[in-house]
Amino acid sequence: MVKSAFIMEELDINLPNAKLAYTIIQSLLDGQEALSDLLVVMSHALDEDVLKALTNTNEWEKYLESKRSLEAAHLQIEKFTDALKKLENV
Repeated sequence: MVKSAFIMEELDINLPNAKLAYTIIQSLLDGQEALSDLLVVMSHALDEDVLKALTNTNEWEKYLESKRSLEAAHLQIEKFTDALKKLENV
């Protein structure tokens, strides 16, 4: 029991909060993936001029920046997932 308390302090997170955070993160990732898939499908329905106009907007730039940020956070998400797995094994 002492060992598990030490590990909990070392990880600085408890299991219920870690699972909640994981669920929230996974929901956001799923939503982002669904949105990306929808944009691909929609882009096939647009003609070339409309597609060019769309990709020259601030909204498109914000979308691309969001995707880049998510890709950069991917390593952090993996670390969090590993910490959660360790916490479940305690």
